[in-house]
Amino acid sequence: MRALRASRGLTQQQQADQLGVSKAYISALETGARGRPSAPFVDQICVWLGLIWDDAEELKALAVLSHPKPTIDASHTHAAAVELANLMATHIDSLDEPACRRLMDALQDELHQRVR
Repeated sequence: MRALRASRGLTQQQQADQLGVSKAYISALETGARGRPSAPFVDQICVWLGLIWDDAEELKALAVLSHPKPTIDASHTHAAAVELANLMATHIDSLDEPACRRLMDALQDELHQRVR
């Protein structure tokens, strides 16, 4: 959302004023310090930013995934899944963005192979 807003030369304060929320709330959404916004609020953001079709759907998909403290329940899985969940929880803060992208790509590849 930050990149879309900034690319249009708009400020957090302008967005907050238009959407009827505080600038602090917009900042918290952009930094991931706040949980998932409601679907109607995401629709309002899309309208405010002038997003349509794929761009709007992409922002909506990102909003669904935005949760600053996700949990992984590995209690009914095998030992390797528990180890993976704990490894991620322990080290996520030390991974830079490129490392996170590589891991996400590898996981997506694995998941896509299982669907076939």
